[in-house]
Amino acid sequence: MSDLSDQTLKCRDCGADFVWTASEQEFYQQKGFANPPSRCVACRKAKKASFNSGRGGYSSGPRQMFDATCAQCGKATQVPFQPTGTRPVLCRECFMASKGR
Repeated sequence: MSDLSDQTLKCRDCGADFVWTASEQEFYQQKGFANPPSRCVACRKAKKASFNSGRGGYSSGPRQMFDATCAQCGKATQVPFQPTGTRPVLCRECFMASKGR
């Protein structure tokens, strides 16, 4: 049996007090976590939900595409980066063929 006891901690996000139970502390020790939780259960869930919504909680919206001409076949294409003219730009088909796919 362990000598752990429930602890009251303060959430870093909402400032509310929450209880870190002895069984949670035991779980943290088993997993090798060195620090106690800094967020209450509700704020942990909210942070996890925003993180799992993509790109760490940030949404960039639709990707901007740029018009270009394939350096290999001459076909008009769109690419997800601004072509600078310093390197050849390939359409999807030529790019995939160059990768052997």
